[in-house]
Amino acid sequence: MFNDIGPLELVTLVVLAVLVFGPEKLPKMIQDVTRTIRKIREFSESAKADIRDELGPEFKDFEFEDLNPKTFIRKQLDNDELGLKEIRNGFDLKKEMAEVTDAVHGRAAESSSAGSDSAGSSSSGGTVDMTKKDEKPAPDERPPFDADAT
Repeated sequence: MFNDIGPLELVTLVVLAVLVFGPEKLPKMIQDVTRTIRKIREFSESAKADIRDELGPEFKDFEFEDLNPKTFIRKQLDNDELGLKEIRNGFDLKKEMAEVTDAVHGRAAESSSAGSDSAGSSSSGGTVDMTKKDEKPAPDERPPFDADAT
């Protein structure tokens, strides 16, 4: 709760409390504050127990900390049932980026086999000429329908 309070700040708070409440009333104030904190904790624990009882036996292992979105996502990503670790370990980002770069620059990828090179290459060397325009259809012919454009 107070993880970021240093020793100097703590001493300052104690001196300030003595000055504000006085040395006679300070022990009584500390007792009142600790009693209030204890009651709040008891109320919180009883509310959690009531919620668990109402949810039923299938939620006995339910943790309220899982309601925090960061905790929930971290717990789900660490779950081995999804196989995300295998996917993460099997994905080589450098290799993928090199293949994309080679494809953009029109070079054949070094990791591809000879069979795929011969099958993938065309008369233009495996590259597409973007400056070449498509032929115009005949006047009575309808242009091709593009389902993605509608």
